[in-house]
Amino acid sequence: MENTVEQLKALGEPNRFRIMMMLRDKSLCVCEIHSILDISGSTLSNHLKTLKYAGLVGHRRDGKWVEYYLKDESIGILLDFLVAQMTDRSRIDGDRNRLKNIDRLTCSNKSQ
Repeated sequence: MENTVEQLKALGEPNRFRIMMMLRDKSLCVCEIHSILDISGSTLSNHLKTLKYAGLVGHRRDGKWVEYYLKDESIGILLDFLVAQMTDRSRIDGDRNRLKNIDRLTCSNKSQ
């Protein structure tokens, strides 16, 4: 039960929920997530650490990038349920549309 409570707490923060919704579509590197969210790199790092600690996301190295992904498909089912309950999905939909125009090569070049 404690793990479920930690996962729900982690999802309760708006930027962490947005991160999870982005990862629902595909695995993303940190620079791709950062290019969507209007937060500092250290804040993003803390959010990703919280999600990882809660067992919601995993990460792996892909060359010079660190890529994050949903740890379990059942988490995706939970996210789908939560989104179905939302009356305003404009921010989630906006993030999804912005991600279509971002790739890790482009966003990593901007940060250099």
